[in-house]
Amino acid sequence: MPDSIILVEARREMEICNACRYCEGFCAVFPAMTREREFSAADLTYLANLCHNCQGCYYACQYAPPHPFGVNVPQTFAVLREESYRHYAWPAPLARAFDKNGLVVALTTAGALALVLVLVSIFATGPLAVAHEGPGAFYQVIPWAAMTGVAVLTLAFSLLALARGGISFWRDAGKGAALRPRDIARGLHDAMTLKNLGGGGFGCNDIDESFSQNRRYLHHAMAYGFLACFAATSTAAFDDYVLKLPAPYPLFSAQVILGVLGGIGLIVGTSGLIRLKIIGNREPAAEHLFGADFALLALLWLAAATGLSLLAFRATDAMGTLLAIHLGLILSLVVVLPYSKFVHGIYRTLALIRNAAEASS
Repeated sequence: MPDSIILVEARREMEICNACRYCEGFCAVFPAMTREREFSAADLTYLANLCHNCQGCYYACQYAPPHPFGVNVPQTFAVLREESYRHYAWPAPLARAFDKNGLVVALTTAGALALVLVLVSIFATGPLAVAHEGPGAFYQVIPWAAMTGVAVLTLAFSLLALARGGISFWRDAGKGAALRPRDIARGLHDAMTLKNLGGGGFGCNDIDESFSQNRRYLHHAMAYGFLACFAATSTAAFDDYVLKLPAPYPLFSAQVILGVLGGIGLIVGTSGLIRLKIIGNREPAAEHLFGADFALLALLWLAAATGLSLLAFRATDAMGTLLAIHLGLILSLVVVLPYSKFVHGIYRTLALIRNAAEASS
C-alpha cells in the first residue's frame, strides 16, 4: 500500500508505542510491534489487521487524548483496516463500494430482492400466496435451474474476489513469512477461539474502561452461526444435487438442525454486537465507519430471521413470499461479502498466521 495520511499517523503512533511499551502484554499487536525496527506500509497494514479492536490500549495509554500526543491506536487502526479493504479489493473498480458501504449494501439488497421477485414472476408455476408442500416445493416458486444458476454464479464470483484480495494482502503484509503447518494451525486456532478478544482472561473494554468477555462471546455466536448456516446449505446442496433428495427437509434432518442453530447464533450475535456499538464509548472508535458495520450486521440478522421464518411457515401460503424475500437477502449477502467488513475475517486470520510464524521463529 502507498503511504497515506492514515498510514503516516499509524507510523507516528507505533513509534511512540514502541518507545513506551506499557501495553506490551495486552494483545498480539504490541509484541508484534516490538519485532519491528521500522514501520513500512506493509507492516502497519499487518498490525492494523492483527488488532481485534479490544480498546484496552486506549484506556491504559498515558498519551491518549487529551494528551498532546493524541495516541488513539484503536481508532487509527480501524481506519487503516478499512483503507486496506479498499486497497486489496478485487476487481479494483468495485473497491469504491467501501466508501459508501451502508448505502451500497442497502441498494444491493433492494436490487437482489427485485431480481428474485422478477424471477418468481417469470418462472413460478402457480400463485405465490398458495401453500406448496412435499419434496421440491421450493422449486414451484423458483425453478431449480434459475435458483441454482444465480446462486452458483454469484457465489463463485464472491469466492474469487475474496481469494484474490486475500492473496494480494498476503503478498504485502505476509512479508515473505513461510507457511509452515504448525504456524497455520496456530493462526487458525487463534482466529477460531478469538484469543485476542479475551484480554488475557480479563476481556475487552467493550463499552468503557471496565472489562468484559461479551464481544468475544457475541462474535463466536455470529461466526459459528454463519458457519452452521453455510454447513446447512452445503449439506442441502449435496443431498439435492448428488443424492436427488430435494428440499424441504424434515425438521430433525441435519440441514434443518444446522440451519436453526446457525440462525439463532446469527440473531443473538448480531443483535448483541449492534447493541454494543450503540452504547459503547465513541472516542476510541472510528464513528464514520459505523454505517458499514451496521449494514452488514443488519443484513446478516435479516437473512437469519427470514430463514427461521421460512422454516416456521413453510407449510403455509406465506411460504412463497418468505422464500423470495429470504433468497433475495441471501443473494445480496453473497454479492457484498468481498466489499464489506466480512473481509476482515480473512485478513485478520492471515495476520494471525504471520504473527504465529514470527513468534515461533
